[in-house]
Amino acid sequence: MMFRTLAAAPEPDPSPQALAPRRGTGEVLARVALLMVALLLIVAAGAWVYERSFARGAASLKAASNDRLDLFASVVEARVRRLEPVPATIQLNPGVVRLLREPSAAHTTAANDYLSRLNAHLGSEAVFVLDVRGVVRASSNTTQHDDSQLGEDVSYRPYYLEALAGRSTRHFAIGSGDTAGYFASHPIYDGARVVGVAAIKIGLAALEQTWTMLGAPALVADANQVVILSSQAPWRYTALAGLSPERRVDLHLSRIYGTLHLPRFPLDVDLSVDEDSQEVQGWLRLHDTPVPDVTGLPAGPAGYLVLGRSLDGMDWRVLIFSSLAAVRQQALVDGVGGAIALAFVMLLALYWAQRGRIERQKIGAKRLLEQANAELEQEVGRRTQELTDANALLRKEVAEREHTEQTLRAAQDELVHAGKMAVLGQLAASITHELTQPLGAIRTLSGNAAEFLRRGNHDAAQQNLSIMSRLVDQMARIINPLKSFSRKSTATPEATDAGRVVEQALFLFQLRLRDERVEADNRCLPGQWVLWCDANRLEQVLINLIGNALDAMREAPHKHLRINAELVPGDGTPGAAAPALAIHVLDSGKGLSATDMAHLFQPFYTTKATGAGLGLGLVICRDIAAEFGGELRARNIPEGGACFSLTVPLYLAATPPNPVPDPATP
Repeated sequence: MMFRTLAAAPEPDPSPQALAPRRGTGEVLARVALLMVALLLIVAAGAWVYERSFARGAASLKAASNDRLDLFASVVEARVRRLEPVPATIQLNPGVVRLLREPSAAHTTAANDYLSRLNAHLGSEAVFVLDVRGVVRASSNTTQHDDSQLGEDVSYRPYYLEALAGRSTRHFAIGSGDTAGYFASHPIYDGARVVGVAAIKIGLAALEQTWTMLGAPALVADANQVVILSSQAPWRYTALAGLSPERRVDLHLSRIYGTLHLPRFPLDVDLSVDEDSQEVQGWLRLHDTPVPDVTGLPAGPAGYLVLGRSLDGMDWRVLIFSSLAAVRQQALVDGVGGAIALAFVMLLALYWAQRGRIERQKIGAKRLLEQANAELEQEVGRRTQELTDANALLRKEVAEREHTEQTLRAAQDELVHAGKMAVLGQLAASITHELTQPLGAIRTLSGNAAEFLRRGNHDAAQQNLSIMSRLVDQMARIINPLKSFSRKSTATPEATDAGRVVEQALFLFQLRLRDERVEADNRCLPGQWVLWCDANRLEQVLINLIGNALDAMREAPHKHLRINAELVPGDGTPGAAAPALAIHVLDSGKGLSATDMAHLFQPFYTTKATGAGLGLGLVICRDIAAEFGGELRARNIPEGGACFSLTVPLYLAATPPNPVPDPATP
């Protein structure tokens, strides 16, 4: 279409016979001309696209190279310049000034030790001190041959001469041991007088490891335009610019580069420097120097973009040689639009093929998911049935356990009641004795009252009847506690007066206490403490403990029974024990042996004679205490005898008064 649009219209043919050959020649010439024009346009368009792509690629390469240069420059400055201020701080050490003022072996050793520790901390090559004659007087380097070695004369070095003149300086130099480094120096003052020079040598070996971050051949040149560092070995210690004979003589005298000849840089680079930004830019082609061993770079028609950057405050300049091969290759690729179109078509075809494959995978995954869901539902149903069966079995076991627990509780209640009856059996003799005397008196008084009535002496009869009434009340006071104690009932916790229960328990042993001459000391009085427990069962426990205490003191020369109470406070944290009252029953018997302590709460274990006990009393008491939420413990007391401590929870609604402290309370 383009050819037809650009073709010229044919002229009229006045004579077909004459003009026939001319028409064929003109058409061919026109087509050739159109083809040439089209080729020129295609070449011009390709060249324009190439130049634009090359310009963009070169700008992008320049930006990337500048970023790497900035990063490399910051790394060089951080690794080298961070130690420049160190020489200025060395004069702050009194030992260094003392050495320069009064040289001695001891002062040298002290200064060497300080400089060695400082050098180890900084990670530099060496830190050393020179006197006014340029001789090293103290150094962290005591063995290696270099500028910093003790006794070395470096008076020819610029860093010494500048510092001796009172100016801090820094520059690159190859040491006397042929080891390159960056030297920084500062004058050492004693008052207003310069008495020496402090210097530091910073190693450059670490900078050799930073070439990889540039990603291209690079070099670092000093103020003399001499390459001091480079990623390419042939470039090191070459001069980027020609050195005059006078300059070479100066460099030889100062031995900054040792004895090296300093040949010219093997590449001819045309560099331009921006005075404002101090950026360096140039171009390099290697058509005529194809030997990499000489130039350090592989030859090629693409050439190199040379960029540089001056390092602030160091008089150093870093140059990077970025290959333009990739940029030119990209420019050529951008000029070929057909390749892009073909790539687009191929990508489109690949996209549709990939989309079809993904759809097929989705359908297959959906089918597998449906199958997995069906299997999961079957598994869930099977597991649900198993869980249902397990729950039914568990409910059955729970019912059986509840039935067993009810049976055990009933048996325990029967056992507790049997224990009560056993205690009443033991008290029967004393109770009978207590009731016999009032009954005898009532019989006598009733006979007398009848005789007085017969005689008409109503006042005497009334007096006898009043005495009989008091005796009946006395018998009721004996019988009522027994009725309450012997009652068979389930344990029902309620607010219970601890002192009242203790008083009732002691009342049942009143005759025995009197007959056995036991001194009873009850310090748990009514109205002091209110407990949360069953009063009847608390009384049973106390009766058992008091009876055991009396049995234990049967052979004792001095019988003393003491009952007191002690508050056991809770810590108030959630889940911790509530406040409780510890009731202590102490006797003056022989105490408990180790065997008794080990088997005290075992069923059917007893310390009494055969037939005197079954060994279940303390077991029942311990279980009753556990029902209250308390405990029962036993121990021996230092003055002789045993102490049984019963802990019972307090009734929280009550606010007990502060009891008088008992010095004898354990």
